[in-house]
Amino acid sequence: MSVNNALQKKIRACFQDMSVYKHPAQNRFFASLSMPSYLRDWIVMRFADECGSVNLDEVREFVKNNIPSKKDWELLKSSMINDGQRVRFLAKLRVELDVRTGEGLFSLPDLGFPGRKHEAIVSARVLRQHRTELLSDSETWGVIECEWRQTGLTGREGDGTIYMTDFRPFQPYKVDLGFYQEARKEFTLDEWLDTLLLAIDYNPAGFLDVKQKLTMLSRLLPFVEKRINLIELAPKGTGKSYVMSQISKYGWLVSGGSITRARLFYDISRRTPGLVSRYDYVALDEIQTITFPDVDEIRGALKGYLESGEYRVGDYRGVGDAGLVLMGNIPDEKMNDRTNMFTELPDSFQESALLDRFHGFIRGWDLPRMREDMKAQGWAFNVEYFSEILHALRNEITYPALVEELLVTPKTADTRDTTAIKRICSGFMKLLFPHVKRTDDVDKESFRTYCLMPAIQMRAIIKHQLHLMDSEYRSTVPDIDIR
Repeated sequence: MSVNNALQKKIRACFQDMSVYKHPAQNRFFASLSMPSYLRDWIVMRFADECGSVNLDEVREFVKNNIPSKKDWELLKSSMINDGQRVRFLAKLRVELDVRTGEGLFSLPDLGFPGRKHEAIVSARVLRQHRTELLSDSETWGVIECEWRQTGLTGREGDGTIYMTDFRPFQPYKVDLGFYQEARKEFTLDEWLDTLLLAIDYNPAGFLDVKQKLTMLSRLLPFVEKRINLIELAPKGTGKSYVMSQISKYGWLVSGGSITRARLFYDISRRTPGLVSRYDYVALDEIQTITFPDVDEIRGALKGYLESGEYRVGDYRGVGDAGLVLMGNIPDEKMNDRTNMFTELPDSFQESALLDRFHGFIRGWDLPRMREDMKAQGWAFNVEYFSEILHALRNEITYPALVEELLVTPKTADTRDTTAIKRICSGFMKLLFPHVKRTDDVDKESFRTYCLMPAIQMRAIIKHQLHLMDSEYRSTVPDIDIR
């Protein structure tokens, strides 16, 4: 199944410098290099000809020279230690502060370096200049420069250390949001839905109908809307973790395991904010396997944060804009939102007051399983460009204001229901109608069909599930309508 040729030409004409030719075989090549999609598309654009074709041998050579493997790393170390050279390369890195010394210690996870503590140190100047990008409980990509110094932290002869002497964050785009918003006017709504799917590496021809497409795009709501909290239960193989881990460097995916309050909110010993203060969203994947060392502690912190975006740890008061997304698998017999599906969530989330703070539910079983013919082929947005646009849209206050103007809310409506529906509406508007600036620009029937109704349905599932868990909750949502 191929993508509409007219749409391909329109994407190419309207977004010539931001489009890239996607090919499944090409993507498999990059996947073998363990490279996220946003980095893949940046490299493809660098090497593609006018027709979008890429010489993979040239790419392989570039990767070999600029993104070292473990075996290449030994040669680079030799250049630094034996030849006294500074080396520069593109790498994934992690930095943490050593409380005892105050030094920034870096590690290169893909290269298995360092083997011992204090073998890799960030120079004080680099740490000072790039503190925001580097000091995170996360991994980031960037161009780094390193040199070996014979006397390391201890000052003893022969106790050498590799120092990071320069760092350039991987951010090749400064996006022009106004240009993007104006260019959207050239596309019909159906064309735009397909354009967004292509941007996240999906072939729109692989979806049966608009409902499936909207369900897939609802996964992008936390990318564009601050503090939107979602739950998705889906069959295996529907691409949940791919969207959350590969499309944007501004999100963080946690795949199972134990999560501490320090990691999520604030680490007192290291004096560093946690994931919710550093990312646009935090997705907890394989939610059935997520555990918390102190369930009551994390529940209390989550309830406060999900409600207001604030948290307190000791004497520290922090804020965050990250949405929280819970993702888990669900068996066939449970795929029914009229029955209690939240039994699939771990015990730590089996509390109605906590779940009420999640705005919407994504029915992952409405999506097809990933097939070869669902992989994007043809001209599409460069993922890196698209992820920067989504990130920029989070700060646009026009859309929530428009939603507020457009909607009429009953005076007796539950505040959490109202907040949830309006926040989801705003997210859909940013995704589907980024060109609207005034209420007069809004086609109200399209807004009803593609923003309001999906928002009400996503919140209604949460409310019905809460009612099944706790009869104190009503199973209905407010009758919010368009003014």
